[in-house]
Amino acid sequence: MPNSSNTYVAIMAGGIGSRFWPASREERPKQFLDILGVGKSLIRLTFERFLKLCPASNIFIVTNKQYAGLVKEHLPELTDNQILTEPSRNNTAPCIAYTAFKLQALNPEANLVVAPSDHIILKEEAFVDTLQQGLAFTAGNDALLTLGITPTRPDTGYGYIEVPSADNSSDQPLPVKAFKEKPDRATAQQYLDSGNYFWNAGIFVWRVSSLLKAFAENAPEIHRILGAGTEQYNTPQEQAFIDKAYPTTPSISVDYAIMEKASNVFTIPSDFGWSDLGTWASLHAESPKDKAGNVVQGDAVQLIDTQNTLVRTPKGKRIVIGGLQDFIVVDEGDVLLIWPKSREQEIKKLAK
Repeated sequence: MPNSSNTYVAIMAGGIGSRFWPASREERPKQFLDILGVGKSLIRLTFERFLKLCPASNIFIVTNKQYAGLVKEHLPELTDNQILTEPSRNNTAPCIAYTAFKLQALNPEANLVVAPSDHIILKEEAFVDTLQQGLAFTAGNDALLTLGITPTRPDTGYGYIEVPSADNSSDQPLPVKAFKEKPDRATAQQYLDSGNYFWNAGIFVWRVSSLLKAFAENAPEIHRILGAGTEQYNTPQEQAFIDKAYPTTPSISVDYAIMEKASNVFTIPSDFGWSDLGTWASLHAESPKDKAGNVVQGDAVQLIDTQNTLVRTPKGKRIVIGGLQDFIVVDEGDVLLIWPKSREQEIKKLAK
């Protein structure tokens, strides 16, 4: 069992979520919305899930400056020092490096989980158990660990993690052979058939010391720029330093900057009912449905001869829909979207 006082969590919550337009807007993106219709926002659900792993005082949120107020509104338990605000959108590598330097200044023994704010986890106990296993491994090894989701279908929307062999009788994390970009359908089917590939969930576990060493070796520019502020982290001067230094970092994902280059990368094959909830269609796929395959979020919706459709409407608004199949219907009051599910990749463009 890892020392839980050294366990920290960083939740990345800076995205715009444009594939969930018109519900998700730049001023209130999807992580702050009750997308599941359960009375809690995605970031609130994510925060509460991690309370099973460590106390609230060890949970940090990395977000864009414009969302600091929303973070406080949804997570009133946090102090200002637990909300890291990026002045620019530079992808995941700089925001993870910033978090690592800040935590190193707080606790050099910090063992860190990094996860997105807007994923679905259906089996929370299995999720926490998997992270405990990962934290125990990184506490004792100089390792960069990522969770690999056992694929259930040849999905073309996820990146994949390749391992030399998926034989995991030892129950130890497996070495990663390669990271693969989102494949086409035929390649995804090959990955599924081989059994040596996992979905890349973008959930990481690493000791802060191992992580900063990996930045120094593989992304020295990010390490140099953000490392210059060591004296300022967790002081009143931190934000001024970040506002000046952060926008000068290269805009690059942590996968490209470190994970694809480092030799000490491992994965734990996992199954905890995960979805990255990237699109309206994935929300439809993950939600409970009626007999006709419809998902309804609304209290006055009447569906006639309608199948496999997602409907999200304001409280108390009477909606009658007839003869629709495989559609997305989202009424946000000021915008009504009626769109075929098969063309949902175009929604991101509509948001612009």
